[in-house]
Amino acid sequence: MPVLVLLLGLLIAGGRLWFARATVVEASQAAARAASLARSSGEARDAGRRVAQRVLATDGLSCADESVSVDTSAFGVAVGTPATVTAAITCRVPFADLSLPGMPGSITVRSTGAAALDTYRARS
Repeated sequence: MPVLVLLLGLLIAGGRLWFARATVVEASQAAARAASLARSSGEARDAGRRVAQRVLATDGLSCADESVSVDTSAFGVAVGTPATVTAAITCRVPFADLSLPGMPGSITVRSTGAAALDTYRARS
């Protein structure tokens, strides 16, 4: 019986980690895409953060500690030059409630998404 309980706990932990990784990847890609559609650097940063937080909340991922960073330096590149906006998300996924021996209290999941800016659209 203890082995069965341990196996079940490991399956739950693995599923939680897989779900967290998939959600963070989805949020980083959506944030980068939203930022790339904005017209200015400040608007892009705000849009990227807003979308990332919305995706994380909508998917039901509860991060013990989350960080969203949107790199909008590409808006400073001249029109006609290819440029990319990136969004990096870090989420600390809690495992303390599983009480498995040897399992850390939390695991940090990171992902970076990127989206190209339209080459010939005005940037500011």
